[in-house]
Amino acid sequence: MPNSILPRRQFLKSAVAGSVVFPGIVQQLFAEQDGTFTNRASHFPAKAKRVIFLFMTGGVSHVDTFDPKPALMRDHGKEIKADHPEIKDRPGYERIYLKRPQWEFKNYGESGTAVSTLFPHVATCVDDIAMIRSMHTSHSNHYNATLGMHTGSFSFARPSLGSWTSYGLGTLNDNLPSFVVIAPKQTYAGTQVYSNDFLPGVHQGTLVVPGAEPIANITPRVSLERQQLELSALNAFNRSHQESRQDSVLTARMRSFETAFGMQMAVPDAFDFKQETAATLDNYDLQPGQTTGFGWQCLAARRLIERGVRFVELIDTGSSGNWDAHGDMMSHVSLAKNVDRPIAGLLKDLKQRGMLEDTLVVWTTEFGRTPFNNTADAKGREHHPWAFTSWMAGAGVKPGIVHGATDEHGLRAVEKPVHVHDFHATILYLMGFDHEKLTYRHAGRDYRLTDVSGHVAQDILS
Repeated sequence: MPNSILPRRQFLKSAVAGSVVFPGIVQQLFAEQDGTFTNRASHFPAKAKRVIFLFMTGGVSHVDTFDPKPALMRDHGKEIKADHPEIKDRPGYERIYLKRPQWEFKNYGESGTAVSTLFPHVATCVDDIAMIRSMHTSHSNHYNATLGMHTGSFSFARPSLGSWTSYGLGTLNDNLPSFVVIAPKQTYAGTQVYSNDFLPGVHQGTLVVPGAEPIANITPRVSLERQQLELSALNAFNRSHQESRQDSVLTARMRSFETAFGMQMAVPDAFDFKQETAATLDNYDLQPGQTTGFGWQCLAARRLIERGVRFVELIDTGSSGNWDAHGDMMSHVSLAKNVDRPIAGLLKDLKQRGMLEDTLVVWTTEFGRTPFNNTADAKGREHHPWAFTSWMAGAGVKPGIVHGATDEHGLRAVEKPVHVHDFHATILYLMGFDHEKLTYRHAGRDYRLTDVSGHVAQDILS
């Protein structure tokens, strides 16, 4: 690195970035691509203007939550053949036995969709939900399956779904990022789940950590007037530098400073829940002044999309752990209780405000859990990529339906299967994109979220 560059970068960081540094923007400041970041048109009229993506990390058991299997109850303890390589080659799985669900299912709403007693509040919203019971994925490891659910790639770092959405549509608010991730801590695959990778740096997800200061150092350390003078000086230097070199990278850097400056006003307002009524807080299972919990994440998501954020992901990595229930399925009780009422509250709040009409709410996990184990009385379940359940609600989604089905024991998706690539294609379609045409040229190849696969699940579209 030339010696002349380091002092300039230090100056840039100290002048403005030092006052408003937060995750996401730091990566944007020194992005190595041109960062066009304006409101852009989709391929065709979109049903959804924005997405709230609810990710239950760890692998939620479909047969214990949203995919009722009476035959699994009936055949509990029955031995089945371990005829698949992922089972028969695994130590301890020479013989496997069916394991019944540990919770009862009931039918809800006019649609009569069955949901287990683990989700009594989400169950009251089934008439607004399209339940997809035929999901399947391409890997059984947490890291790979989580990476695949977010980027469409199960092995290599690629841009995330949120970054593709930001790249395709741009921003509706110059003072806020277009892609925000709210999580108490990182999930499997870490920052790769919200990485822009080879897309322009402005499409990197900005991480918000619930707490008293969701975005660190957002409060200015100097006066507004002083910052305006600093930013004006920086822009003058940058423009002079750009005129002599036509450096497209500098455009992204300059845009990042402007966003960072604007966020000092926009961010505190977005996370100021004192503006919400007691009834609204209660709807999200929140107490006045509470700054953590999945209810806080859900309400923050609603407030962010109100202010123009395109894509908000909520990752459930709370204090009660994740959904990886190898040892004991009863861990699902506290996990479900933590998210059930807030998710239902979010759906009802969006609907009451008329926002569900153009907001797509997506609920998913990375894979399901086995309807069997090496003993019938095993307390837990293992990773299961062949079948799991996800759901969508809101803009462009046919409400109150069940799409696809697994076999009688919940082992495999057998009716209208939806692979992760199909899932992504459908989300992009609702955002107004042909997934085969939303591409970015990198290293001599046109990349896309769905790689060389993917079909829109037309049956779930309204």
